[in-house]
Amino acid sequence: MGQLDDKTALVTGASSGIGLAIARRFASEGATVYLTGRRKAELDAAAAQVGARGIAVQGDASDLGDLDRLFARIAEGSGRLDIVAANAGVGDYGPLGAITEEEYDRTAAINLKGTVFTVQKALPLLRAGASVMLLSSSAALRAAPGLGVYAATKAAIRSLARTWAAELADRGIRVNALTPGPVETPGGDGLRDALPHGSPPGPATPLGRLGRPDEVAATALYLAGDQSAFTTGAELLVDGGTTQL
Repeated sequence: MGQLDDKTALVTGASSGIGLAIARRFASEGATVYLTGRRKAELDAAAAQVGARGIAVQGDASDLGDLDRLFARIAEGSGRLDIVAANAGVGDYGPLGAITEEEYDRTAAINLKGTVFTVQKALPLLRAGASVMLLSSSAALRAAPGLGVYAATKAAIRSLARTWAAELADRGIRVNALTPGPVETPGGDGLRDALPHGSPPGPATPLGRLGRPDEVAATALYLAGDQSAFTTGAELLVDGGTTQL
């Protein structure tokens, strides 16, 4: 038996990296998993990795029409949601003097607007005992020169987790923030490549290495399942000690 048998989950931004690892882990533990992403070819390939329990629904988390289509599909196919992992996110390197309106709008729309309306539109399908996890970032907890807009959106996500945990407690819905540090993903690798050479200095984390997506997925599984039934409004760090040491 799996830890998530008979549960239905949604993972946004699931085409690669952390989102894909979470979707795979949820499915391996018995959940039916709806995966979303903007790029159809990558999303279909991700769903193939997840296997028979994965259902791909192409869409942009910042597009409310796409979200309406997504939740209509979930309502028709499963009728409920037990788990939401709001993972869709982007980040661009841009010091204060170089931030463009286009980059700001893109980052805020996907990271913040997308998270807000993903969870809002999931509410009618969420049952008592459901778990919502919002993917933040260790960049929100320490100075990250050149990542100001990205870090600000991720700090807002941590605030939303606290507020929504209080708002939804009477429905028995838990909301927590899951905060990775530097992890080996296509998005993370691209962002690190954009940083000036030698920044940040020293090893990637106090553990001397980058994290792996499956290590974040293991914590997501904890938040999704019954073992975290008394955990809400919390922030779980999977950052190799980056923010604490």
